[in-house]
Amino acid sequence: MGRKKKLDTESAQGAEAVNEQKIGVASELNTEETEIETIEKANIQKEVVVEEEKPKKKEKKRLSEEELKKVMTDTKETLVPLTEYIASSVHLGTKVITPDMRKFVYKRRADGLAVLNTNLIDDRLREASKFFANFAPEDVLIACKREAGWPAVEKFSEVTGIKCFTKKYPSGIITNIQLDNFIEPKLVIICDPWVDKNALNDARNIMVPVISICDTNNYAPGVAQIIPSNNKSRKSIGLILYILAREYLKFRGKTDEAKALKLEDFAGKLEPMVNLEGEERTPRKKKEEVVEVSETVKEGV
Repeated sequence: MGRKKKLDTESAQGAEAVNEQKIGVASELNTEETEIETIEKANIQKEVVVEEEKPKKKEKKRLSEEELKKVMTDTKETLVPLTEYIASSVHLGTKVITPDMRKFVYKRRADGLAVLNTNLIDDRLREASKFFANFAPEDVLIACKREAGWPAVEKFSEVTGIKCFTKKYPSGIITNIQLDNFIEPKLVIICDPWVDKNALNDARNIMVPVISICDTNNYAPGVAQIIPSNNKSRKSIGLILYILAREYLKFRGKTDEAKALKLEDFAGKLEPMVNLEGEERTPRKKKEEVVEVSETVKEGV
């Protein structure tokens, strides 16, 4: 009897232990569920607070074409007045747009000619002028084979003291040390990467940086500083070299000489004011259709 009673007692104690374990597990589960619910509620509240803190998006105002032109030109101080850029036709490119020059093109005219962005022309001229100012006159040479650029290049050479080569560039003059007229420039300036390719190739061979005026149809491998511009006419080449010469003299501390420079001495007499399309300001019966640059350009690509 005593043994039976002992077994019953042990059985009862075991049952109690099992019940306590079940109660503990259930309690733990309830606690975890409570914690999960608390975290979810906190996250929901946090999301609500974040949504409330988000600022309301400002409505974008669309500018008219006239307002856009005003923002693009009047709010920026350019190296020369915009009227002089336009009158010199620096913004008028060719019908061909190469991949190297696509980023500088603003749009195409209805006749297919590319129009360069005058703001980018101005920006690149500033960069090139600062880069150019680091070199002494005896360490620079300028070459221009195109006849339209000869007057401007000769005037540029006169006011800066930089050696110039017009008509024909003596091939090997900076690479062949056996030549009597051998020179060692640290910078080369050219007016067209294609026409002045001999000077460009020589500079690339001896790893000398090159500043070049590049039109929309130019490829520019080896050119360290691209100045996007019409490089086919005297006026456009003249304006670019006038600005480079003036800024160079300023950076070299020759302010009075820079102020004395005249654009007409480089570019000749400028034509009457023309609009962004490169045409005189006369009433037009029909608005010209403009083809955006973003469309596929078949020529020159």
